[in-house]
Amino acid sequence: MMNDQTLDFIIDEMIDAVENSKDEIFHIGEDSRQEYEKLLEELEAIKVQVVDVIEDGDEIERKTKLSRTRLLEVNKNFRKYSEDEIRAVYDQTHKLQTELTMKREKEHTLRDKRDDIQRRLQNLEQTVERAEGLVGKISVVLNYLNEDFKQVTELIHDAEEKQEFGLKIIEAQEEERRRLSREMHDGPAQMLANILLRSEIVDRTFRERSVDEAIEEMKSMRSMVRSSLYEVRRIIYDLRPMALDDLGLVPTIRKYLTTIEEYNHNQFEIKFEPFGKEGRLNSKYEVALFRLIQESVQNAVKHAEPKNIVVKMETCKNFVTASIQDDGKGFDISNKKDKSFGILGMRERLEILDGKLTIDSKEGVGTKVLIQVPLN
Repeated sequence: MMNDQTLDFIIDEMIDAVENSKDEIFHIGEDSRQEYEKLLEELEAIKVQVVDVIEDGDEIERKTKLSRTRLLEVNKNFRKYSEDEIRAVYDQTHKLQTELTMKREKEHTLRDKRDDIQRRLQNLEQTVERAEGLVGKISVVLNYLNEDFKQVTELIHDAEEKQEFGLKIIEAQEEERRRLSREMHDGPAQMLANILLRSEIVDRTFRERSVDEAIEEMKSMRSMVRSSLYEVRRIIYDLRPMALDDLGLVPTIRKYLTTIEEYNHNQFEIKFEPFGKEGRLNSKYEVALFRLIQESVQNAVKHAEPKNIVVKMETCKNFVTASIQDDGKGFDISNKKDKSFGILGMRERLEILDGKLTIDSKEGVGTKVLIQVPLN
């Protein structure tokens, strides 16, 4: 059986290998994203060219029809026209037909190029998504290797027990990491992309229109920057609220729920009702209970469309009970995928604490999540 030093050495070697792989995948994703943006610009330019070629072709086709009609008339009444006039009509018709053929060939070529770029964009988009997914998973593994696994080595000396326990930690954490990745992608990343686009609009407006219009665009861009900064701060807060270490569980939950209300522009009301004894709990219980309540509230906000959310928490000598109830859409529990990563993460976290999770929901009535954690 290997000792802890040997296992730690193996972990360090794994960390180095995983970090190198993460960097390589990240660069692949970034290169693919840059190529995607270039192709997207090229696609927009080709779309404009296709429209122009079609319009030009239609105009030449109209002129060709008129010229053919004129040529038929000349052929029927050729005695009325001189040889030069007949030749001029014929040459004009032939020229227009040649131009029309060239335009249609150019249109066909541009359409093929457009379709090819669209296919390449689709492939690149899939590559970027796969790279982002792999980077996210590797980040989970790195976090596990750097932090959780090394902490577990102090408590578990048997390598086989450590491996089994570590896998449970990964399963419990993965959804939180994936959620963070989605929020970064849908929030700050999209906003920054929009800010980049708006900056180009400001530049174009300044050069092609007026300074006043450019200033208005800059004001709009400032608002987007402010929103992006707010999103980043909110995500940082979600990672680890500092108030949890400084003030404790109840004040942190109250502040979090207030922030959720304000962030969603008070579209719903959240009530928080703590009961039982006051005082601090062991850090592992405070972190776990906060994450469990956070996940339950976020599920209600994202999926239930509630008007009211009520969060209750009772702290006794030997256990803590928390309930999160909403009056939203609800769902049919028998049809709900119980293995969704959010619920799976909650169950795994509670399993580690010997706790229990109960979910009761009815369509059109709402959902109630009950969390019970013994204080050992």
